[in-house]
Amino acid sequence: MRTLLNVLWLVLCGFWMAIGYAVAGVVCFVFIITIPFGLASFRIASYALWPFGREVVQRGDAGAASAIGNVIWFVVAGIWLAIGHAVSGVALCLTVIGIPLGIASFKMIPVSLLPLGREIVPSYQVFHAAR
Repeated sequence: MRTLLNVLWLVLCGFWMAIGYAVAGVVCFVFIITIPFGLASFRIASYALWPFGREVVQRGDAGAASAIGNVIWFVVAGIWLAIGHAVSGVALCLTVIGIPLGIASFKMIPVSLLPLGREIVPSYQVFHAAR
């Protein structure tokens, strides 16, 4: 089922959202000091391509630098990417078959707003860590 949802996601909105993250990552790599933002953007781009079966978790070692970086990311790119997820989520929820995809798009809004200090892991790791 995850594979089917991932393929539908990729065709309907994942490809375009990944391009948005990749463009943000390339822009961040142009300015040398923002390379950590670019790395986070590329990490989220891979998540935007194939989100089902993966989860976003908070990293335990994230500190004040991540918080400051998240504020900068929010202003520069995060708000625009989050708007993209919100718009695509609403559009996907207009059809019955798109509702799970729309919910997945809404789940990606927090990581698009504040990506630093988060990690994308397979879902089974989150399940085992909770035990």
